[in-house]
Amino acid sequence: MTVVVWIVEGTWSACVDAARAHTPADADIILFHVTPADIPGAAYGAFAGLLGRGQPWGHRPAEGWGSDPGTRLEHLAATSAAQLLQAAAERLGRPCTRSERTGRMEREVVAAAEGADLLILARDGDRSHLGPHSLGPASRFVVDHAPCPVLLVWPETAPGLTTMPSLPPHPPRHR
Repeated sequence: MTVVVWIVEGTWSACVDAARAHTPADADIILFHVTPADIPGAAYGAFAGLLGRGQPWGHRPAEGWGSDPGTRLEHLAATSAAQLLQAAAERLGRPCTRSERTGRMEREVVAAAEGADLLILARDGDRSHLGPHSLGPASRFVVDHAPCPVLLVWPETAPGLTTMPSLPPHPPRHR
């Protein structure tokens, strides 16, 4: 059995706990993290557009402009992902594979789940109420497009049934 566990800051521990509780001890567990590809590009664009005025890097070294912030963000993201995957592996407490990709989060998760027997992810939207808003856009995409069964977990205790949206009003039926 191959299980992909989507590791995201803020919800990863619930996903790892679900993998420990709901998968056989001999399952092949893949701890999977995605670093969004657009963040370093946005930092570079902001730096070049606002501060660099389109000048090539290093054009004004005496002014202390420094290096491309996009590159620095890529390194920080890689370090953060490695630390997160390490913490998840330690919490899992059994052999696993760690996998990290960069790209569109939702599409990378769906691609990683291809051929898996189970995908585990956590709710990442409004977790104070039951209902569809408890999933953010990326998680909703993954749930809708996953090529395997999905185990969707609450990162904390699920809200009570009283938080479920009420039924919409219906006009009276005429007989």
